[in-house]
Amino acid sequence: MDHSDHSDHAGHAGHAAAGTGAVGGASWGMAVKATLHCLTGCAIGEILGMVIGTALLWGNVPTMALAISLAFVFGYSFTLFAVRRAGLDWRSAIKIALAADTVSIAVMELVDNGIIALTPGAMDAHLSDGLFWYALLGGFAVAFLITTPVNKWMIGRGKGHAVVHSLH
Repeated sequence: MDHSDHSDHAGHAGHAAAGTGAVGGASWGMAVKATLHCLTGCAIGEILGMVIGTALLWGNVPTMALAISLAFVFGYSFTLFAVRRAGLDWRSAIKIALAADTVSIAVMELVDNGIIALTPGAMDAHLSDGLFWYALLGGFAVAFLITTPVNKWMIGRGKGHAVVHSLH
C-alpha cells in the first residue's frame, strides 16, 4: 500500500468505507494492495539475503536465515518509515509496524521459503542458474496468492494492515 501521502485524513473515511463490505469485511482490492506492500519489502529482503548467502557460498540454513531476517527487516521498514512520516514517535511506529505486518510477512516467508526448499535443486542453485530465480520468483507468486486472503480476513477484522489506515 502506498503510504507516501498521509495528509489526506478526510480521504481515510471514504477509503475505509469503499474497502469494506456490508458485513464489515475488507475488499479484495484492499487486500491485494496490502499484500503487494508486504511482498515488496519481503522480496527486497529475501532476494538480497539469497544473493548475499549464495554469492558468499554459505550453506542453505544460514542463507535462508539471512534471507528471512532481511525480509522481515525490509517488510517492517516500509511501514515503519511510512508511519514515522505521518508523525508517530519511534515507539508507536514500531508497535504499528509489528501489528500491521507480522502475520503477513510470516505467512509470505513460510510459503515462499517452503516452495524454495521443496523445489528440487533450488537450494543448491547458483545465482547464474535459472532454477535459482524461477524458484525464488515462483515462491513469491504463490506466497502472494496465499497471503492475500489472509490479509483480507485480517483487515476485515481491523487487524494486520488495517491498523495503518488511520494514518492515511
